[in-house]
Amino acid sequence: MTASPHLRKLGSSSLEVFPLALGGNVFGWTADEKTSFAVLDAYAAAGGNFVDTADSYSNWVEGNSGGESETIIGKWIASRGNRDQVVVATKVSQHPDFKGLSAANIRAAADASLRRLGTDHIDLYYTHFDQPEVPVEEIIGALDELVKAGKVRHIAASNIGADRLRESLEFSDREGLARYVALQPHYNLVSRDTYEGPVQDLAAREGLAAVPYFALASGFLTGKYRPGTEVDSPRAEGAAKNLASERGQKVLTALDEVATAHGAPVATVALAWLAAQPTVVAPIASARTLDQLPALLGVADLRLTQEELDRLTAASA
Repeated sequence: MTASPHLRKLGSSSLEVFPLALGGNVFGWTADEKTSFAVLDAYAAAGGNFVDTADSYSNWVEGNSGGESETIIGKWIASRGNRDQVVVATKVSQHPDFKGLSAANIRAAADASLRRLGTDHIDLYYTHFDQPEVPVEEIIGALDELVKAGKVRHIAASNIGADRLRESLEFSDREGLARYVALQPHYNLVSRDTYEGPVQDLAAREGLAAVPYFALASGFLTGKYRPGTEVDSPRAEGAAKNLASERGQKVLTALDEVATAHGAPVATVALAWLAAQPTVVAPIASARTLDQLPALLGVADLRLTQEELDRLTAASA
């Protein structure tokens, strides 16, 4: 596989990633192993190299225990022999057997993730949900140990407030320890206050890359949810809430206009808006079928004009 011309530098890290991170939350949930392999193959064939998962995916499914997504990704990498071409991101704190961010748990959870992924290193390791009662010194200290041991290349944080993020970065700088290079916030056209403001400002100031999740608002921003239509999806309820709001309607109208102008899917336009926002390097989106993938991959080539970006921003205010 040759390197994609679309790769973007991930913050201050040594990683270069495709502008769409492929979400692994569906692997072992709504996509079985065979379908997951097909989606991963197609993503890699298009130049994609950034796969996002977590140790807890998909423990919410009856019969699952957590780690199913990592296991599928690990089997795929082993069968394709492409470990060095894939940037693997996973997360700690939510696995039923490895809850929280104590130093001991971080160490144990990382080893369990490495076993499931069938690799000796994780490229990007996130704290999945911050645990404010654990001192940042303990969290960063444990993550730094993993980096020094070669088990983790870079560290990152998801679902963290500005104050705790600042504390973490200051501690890393003061002690010369591993430093967060990326954030994974909840961020999209109909959920902007979940990232914009103090956290985004701090990320910009400190050179952190944002890799937003829920980039398509549980499918709402694909445009498949319309008044009077019913969609058979595990996420339909979340999308229905956006459909009922005035902002949701305005965003859909603006997306339709821009998508028509480009002859592009609505989902591609929504991702392109997100990819153009300050600090954002690669939105995360998942495909449970091969048919869903092209609209996601399109973000690599779609460039919106400033006027189009402004129109979408105004619609989503």
